[in-house]
Amino acid sequence: MLRSQRLGVVLALEERKEQEALERMGQAREQMEQHATQVASLNRYQQEYRDQIRESQHGVVPVSRLQAWQAFIAQLDQVILQQQKQLSQAEAVYETRREEWQRAWERRRGMEKYIETCRQQERRAQDLQEQKLSDEAAGRAFVRRRR
Repeated sequence: MLRSQRLGVVLALEERKEQEALERMGQAREQMEQHATQVASLNRYQQEYRDQIRESQHGVVPVSRLQAWQAFIAQLDQVILQQQKQLSQAEAVYETRREEWQRAWERRRGMEKYIETCRQQERRAQDLQEQKLSDEAAGRAFVRRRR
């Protein structure tokens, strides 16, 4: 069996590793996008709530209601901050997974190039062998004709 054929097993392994890395990267991207959507949704909700508070403040508003609104806004701030932290963590995980996939892609690509180099060397060796056999046959034919 030729070296390039034996290396096909290694290439299949590298392709599987690359595919697994790609799937992990996709999962990390989905998580990151979910957290980004949650942060954006919370920010919109908070802004809408603030707008409602401003609209309702044109008249007389009891102090207890203002305090409740402020407490709720503070809670929203904390939830948004927590979600932003989770988003930052998800972004870091995604970046790690992307780098892992990039390395797996490069290993697979390198193996493909190495196999192609082996195939070229094997073809050259085969061509040289065929040329050698052809030269030997021509030499034998020449000797027979001279006799």
